[in-house]
Amino acid sequence: MSSTLIVGIDISSELNAASFIDEAGNRLVKKALFFPNDLDGAQQLIDFTISLAQQFNISSIKFGMEATSHYAWHLHTFLASSPELAPFNPLFYVINPSIIKSFKGAYIHLPKTDSVDATVIAECVRFGQVKPTPLPDLRYAALQRLTRMRYHIVRSLVREKNRALNLISFKFSTYPSECPFSNIFGKASLAIIENFTPDDIASMPLDNLIDFIVKNGNNRLSDPTQIAKTLKAAANRAYRLHPDLAEANDLALSMTLENIRFLESQLKKLDGKFKDSLKLLIKL
Repeated sequence: MSSTLIVGIDISSELNAASFIDEAGNRLVKKALFFPNDLDGAQQLIDFTISLAQQFNISSIKFGMEATSHYAWHLHTFLASSPELAPFNPLFYVINPSIIKSFKGAYIHLPKTDSVDATVIAECVRFGQVKPTPLPDLRYAALQRLTRMRYHIVRSLVREKNRALNLISFKFSTYPSECPFSNIFGKASLAIIENFTPDDIASMPLDNLIDFIVKNGNNRLSDPTQIAKTLKAAANRAYRLHPDLAEANDLALSMTLENIRFLESQLKKLDGKFKDSLKLLIKL
């Protein structure tokens, strides 16, 4: 007679607990078994599952596991690609933790052990309230990883720029609000901030300041003279920072700007990889 084996797997960083029940909810193994969360452990799980399936004349197997960070990824893909499991038409259910948590509330009679979640996961699959999870398309999975990394870099970049703005404001109090450049983090703008104090700008001959702006703007700025005049006016109105504090602030600002440049280079590298991956995806 056709029957189904349901394997609930509670995944952790080092050990996976597995509970084995049939479609009627009967435990085929009294207690949950533990397998190392590595390649050898996954193969042990396969071997034991097949042995159990043969013992109870099982024709199909369902595996349930919690979508816990990245821990489920390797086990899911390894089990799904196993030729030994293929004859049992395995189905896989990678379940949202919130679903398992809600389902667990109905099982107040279960013992408080580390393996209780494995049983709950198996029962969750048995009652059919979840749908099978297809094996992820590796092309899209790669893009997903790149997207997450890009999000992380952009957030870090925003955080560093906010810190830099605070430090710039401390050094040159009127600069953030009166910056004459279109991008305060552009090459010419940062050259001004990194090389001069408000006193330097206020006392510098106008022609020298214009030459510096033209050189660092790569001759692309529309009106260097007006930019220089705006900078001088802002410098004259800016608060002066005590020399003892200026040195520490300059060091913090220099390090923060280094972080920004590094993150921008990483973002550029990542965007190049994005383009390559998208081109490959479009071709396929």
